[in-house]
Amino acid sequence: MDIPQMELVELVEKWGNGPVLAVCGAAAGLLFGFMAQRSRFCLRAAVLEFWHKEYGHKLVVWLLAFSTAVIGVQVLALSGFLDTSQARQIAARGSLSGAIVGGLLFGAGMVLARGCASRLLILSANGNLRALLSGLIFAVSAQSALSGALSPLRETISGWWTVEGGGSRDLLALTGMGHGMGVFLGVLWLLAAFYFARRSRLTIGWMWVGAIGTGLSVAAAWGLTQWVSHSGFDAEAVPVQGLTFSGPSAEWLMRVLVRPAPDIGFDFGLMPAVFLGSLIGALWGGDFKLEGFKDGYSMRRYIVGAVFMGFGAMLAGGCAVGAGVTGGSIFALTAWVTLFAMWAGAGLADHLIDRPAPATTSGVVPTVATAP
Repeated sequence: MDIPQMELVELVEKWGNGPVLAVCGAAAGLLFGFMAQRSRFCLRAAVLEFWHKEYGHKLVVWLLAFSTAVIGVQVLALSGFLDTSQARQIAARGSLSGAIVGGLLFGAGMVLARGCASRLLILSANGNLRALLSGLIFAVSAQSALSGALSPLRETISGWWTVEGGGSRDLLALTGMGHGMGVFLGVLWLLAAFYFARRSRLTIGWMWVGAIGTGLSVAAAWGLTQWVSHSGFDAEAVPVQGLTFSGPSAEWLMRVLVRPAPDIGFDFGLMPAVFLGSLIGALWGGDFKLEGFKDGYSMRRYIVGAVFMGFGAMLAGGCAVGAGVTGGSIFALTAWVTLFAMWAGAGLADHLIDRPAPATTSGVVPTVATAP
C-alpha cells in the first residue's frame, strides 16, 4: 500500500466514508463547474449545431470533453485502477425502454429549457434566474419520478424492455473489444474534435482548456470514488460512481425539505461545488449577470422543458452528463442508447418548435429568438 493510500485509509477511519466522499465530490464538482463555465460546455448547443450542419465551436467543445472523459476513464480501467464492472450503470439491472423514452424526453426538454441539467446549474451561478427556476423544477420532477407521483409511470415504462446487469450492459464486454479499444475509440473522437476545431478555426484558449478540463473532471470522479472504495475493508459499502446531476438534484431537494436528511456522500459535495466553481468562472470572465424571463411564453416552455428533463433523466438513468458522458465513458449499453435518444429528441424538438416557419406570402420569414 503506497503512502497516499495509507493516508486515505487513516482519513476514512477517522471521518468515515461519507465525509471523505463528500470532499471527493466537491473536488470533482469544483473542477467541473469552473471548466464547464469557461468552455460553455453544453450538450444542447452541440446537438443543435450538429442538426443544423454547422459543426462549430459548441460541437467541438462537447467532443473534446467527451473524448477526454472516455480516454481518461479507459486509461484508468486499462491500468487496473478502476473496475468499471462495479459501476451502477453496468452492475445493476437496466431498462432499454427507459433509456429510449427517457432520452427522447430529456432531449426535447433541454431544447425547451435551453440547457441540460448541468447547464442550468452553471447558468444559475452566473445569475440566470430562468435557469434557477428551471433547475428547481427539474429537481422536483426528478424526485417525483424517483419516489413520488410520477414513479408508477416511470416503473411501468422501465419494465417494457429490461436488460440484466453485468456483461450484458457492458458494450466493451459484449463486443470483446476491451479497454484498449475503449482508449482507441476515445482517441478517434478526439481527432474528430481536432478536425472540427480546425474547420471552425477555433483557437486554443479557454474553450480548449475548459473542455478538456471538463472531461478530466468526469474521469476524476470515477477515480476518486474508486480510490475511496479501495481504502475500506468493505469495498461494497462505497459505490463507485461518476458525475451526474439528476440523482444529486433530487437528493438535495429532499435534504432541504425532509428530516432526517439523506446520508452524506459524494453527491453532497458535488452540487454546491459545481455551483461555486461556475460562480468563480463567471466572476473571473466577467460573465455574471442577473437575467429573468422575457414573457409568459418563454416561462411556460422552460417549465415544461424542466419537467420533461426531470422525468426523462430518472427514466433513462441519468442526465446529459450522467448518462451521456459519465455512463458513455464506461461504455454502458443503456447510457449509449440514452445518449443517441437525447440527440434524436433534441433534434426533433428543435425541428418542430424552434425552426423558422416557411416564408409568408408577404415574403417575411418569422424568426425565433435564441437563448443567450
